[in-house]
Amino acid sequence: MPDSPIATLENVTFGYADRPPLFKALSFALRPHEQIGLYGPNGSGKTTLLRLIMGLETPQSGKVLFHGLPTDNAQSLHRLRCGIGFVLQNSDDQLFSPTVLEDVAFGPLNLGLARHAARERAMETLESMGLEKFADRVTHRLSGGEKKMVSIASVLSMRPEALLLDEPTAFLDDDSRKRITDMLQEQNIARIVVSHDRSFLEQTACSCVCIKDGCMHRWSP
Repeated sequence: MPDSPIATLENVTFGYADRPPLFKALSFALRPHEQIGLYGPNGSGKTTLLRLIMGLETPQSGKVLFHGLPTDNAQSLHRLRCGIGFVLQNSDDQLFSPTVLEDVAFGPLNLGLARHAARERAMETLESMGLEKFADRVTHRLSGGEKKMVSIASVLSMRPEALLLDEPTAFLDDDSRKRITDMLQEQNIARIVVSHDRSFLEQTACSCVCIKDGCMHRWSP
């Protein structure tokens, strides 16, 4: 069905060793075209929620589903990670190729595109974000805001149906923050955006969720 969830957590319980559980029987779903802002105190589990969706953490109980199917083996996790793009908080953990074009083409190459097709896809993505002049730039010499934009481009080049973004404006100046805000406003794609900046979430999300004490509460910005 068109409105069936892309990603679902069903009665998920999760905690790290020697700590109280972050979540107990938590249920949550991301649906097509739903744009959710996620905030909460430090240590409340915002990043952990994204990692659970992506299969980077395994719940002690409950299920993580992608389009209603369990993500409990390598094949199902591969399908999930092709369908959902994860933009890490630290861009240096995501960018590793010598140039911007090579970094943005890396995902399409992994999807099986031929090299020339992957580079074309990468250039199309950069052009759609106004970053075509960055194609030959050396990645590690970019500013923090530029790295973040390229990180997002490297995920969008895979044509995902949903995005997860972890603190995309952290440590950025006002100009870079505005560029990220404008870019997200132009992207009609399902997403979860984690941020401590409620003003930013109000500009980039249709609804917001607060995580506190293992519970989730929704409100509309």
